[in-house]
Amino acid sequence: MSADNRNMILAIVLSALVLLGWGLLSERYLPSAKPPAKTAPATTAAAPGAATPGAPAATAAPALSPAQALQGVPRVRVETPSLQGSISLKGATFDDLRLVRHTDKLGKEAQPARLLSPAGAKGAYFARFGWSGQGVAVPDANTVWTPSAAALVPGKPVTLSWTNPTGQRFELLVAVDDGYLFTVTQKVSNLGGGPVAVRPYGLLSRADAGPDAKNDGWTHHFGPMSVIDGKSDYDVNYSTLDKDGAQKFSGTSGWVGFTDKYWLTALAPAGSAQLNASLRRGQGTSYQADYALDPAIVAPGKAAQATTHLFAGAKEKKWLDSYEASGAIPVISDSIDWGYFEWFMRPIFALLIWLFHTLGNFGWAIIALTFIVRLLMYPIFDRQFRSMAAMRAVQPKMKELQERHKDDKTKMQQELLELYKREKINPAAGCLPIFLQIPVFYALYKVLTVTVEMRHQPWALWIHDLSAPDPVTPINLFGLLNFDPPGMLHLGVLPILLGITMYLQFKLNPAPMDDVQKQIFSIMPWVMMFAMAPFAAGLQLYWVVSNLLGIAQQKYLYSKYDAEKIAARAGVKAAKT
Repeated sequence: MSADNRNMILAIVLSALVLLGWGLLSERYLPSAKPPAKTAPATTAAAPGAATPGAPAATAAPALSPAQALQGVPRVRVETPSLQGSISLKGATFDDLRLVRHTDKLGKEAQPARLLSPAGAKGAYFARFGWSGQGVAVPDANTVWTPSAAALVPGKPVTLSWTNPTGQRFELLVAVDDGYLFTVTQKVSNLGGGPVAVRPYGLLSRADAGPDAKNDGWTHHFGPMSVIDGKSDYDVNYSTLDKDGAQKFSGTSGWVGFTDKYWLTALAPAGSAQLNASLRRGQGTSYQADYALDPAIVAPGKAAQATTHLFAGAKEKKWLDSYEASGAIPVISDSIDWGYFEWFMRPIFALLIWLFHTLGNFGWAIIALTFIVRLLMYPIFDRQFRSMAAMRAVQPKMKELQERHKDDKTKMQQELLELYKREKINPAAGCLPIFLQIPVFYALYKVLTVTVEMRHQPWALWIHDLSAPDPVTPINLFGLLNFDPPGMLHLGVLPILLGITMYLQFKLNPAPMDDVQKQIFSIMPWVMMFAMAPFAAGLQLYWVVSNLLGIAQQKYLYSKYDAEKIAARAGVKAAKT
């Protein structure tokens, strides 16, 4: 096997491994452990270090709809440009939030995506704040609070209050911004005759791991998460909590919560007080993230308070970066699992967002990104095709060497190297552009699979969601036959175009000398066509456009350097005569 073709095959294999191996092979052959199917014994979820129970965990047993579970409970409305819903006055529970700018599905029946749901509903998911204490009556999950206003809107905080029989007044001052950040100040005023000891805490509870948990793996982290003193922990997942029990953390700053593919809930106490947090398995199939601050002694006539930021919303990068920059929630942008190529993915994503705002469509933004990448890499492609054009020109000599030394492979390799040296050919020149595009492919793959900005984004014609596979396939005659081919057999139009354009590109390359290599190159486009079928349409679109631009570049540069060769030979002949 000649060195040039060996390097080319190696480059293609490595590209495929990066694109497919990280996302596909690790999940297929090294899947993350799933939570056990059996229901665990019922337990009471408690705030860390609390002497009394914090709150019953969300349970998955009842199957009420959120609307049914919300009935009959007094509430404070939540109305912002990003959120709509309500806070239950029973237990002061954040248990009804929908995302205004994001829908649960595509189509006319789409509704705002639901993030938080009340206890008793399917997929119950809520946040709660409270206190534990010794010898003092503290509010619990059944306490009915009194609100200062009927609605919570940006710029108009609401105070929830409750006073116990011995004169301790508990207040939750709740504010919300235009994005997804709630600021909750827990205040205890001691109007009684003696000092009291209280300890503030907060918790997040969800009835189950959620639909994204099955995709948690090496390349994507979906599940429980903590950031303590600037260190992000992706190692704890739902199976960790099932097998090893509660995971505890302590520090002076950070947050705990649950990160899904597109959504996030996180609790981040403000200030530099000692933070004791935990992630744990709750009642039944539920899970809980919680924290507790140090106990405070409140003397008669005095008050103590603590502030916590609650993020509950979509992982829109602009809001994550804003909260991180303001210091409200440290390192919250790590809730997007960028992976090892984060240094490259963030600029790619920023460029895509800028192109989207400029062009108004993410599909055209991806196409524009393809042109930009090709333009930036043009000098490299220029050198590559100069070498490949030279290789095409010496193909007859290479075949002659192959015939002459067919029984002596070592001699043939030596003669080929001498030929490359004389003709100033670099057989590895074709590998560099492929290697340089690997980070671009992988960055775009990650952007399409983990950023909510790409969710449900259309392009044109039949492509209504660039983050999902191409929905139209000729396998079922474009929907005329009543069946949906599974997985890689669901060959969309874009994957088919990908295979065809890759085949045409290979046809323009110098023909391999070895018959085995010829067979590999002949089937590679069709293998990649099937392999790419389950991937996001946006990635397929990028690859198809990149192939088309590559074909155009090859034709232009081949003609350019072939013309240079002809002119050079004509000049040599003219000089001799």
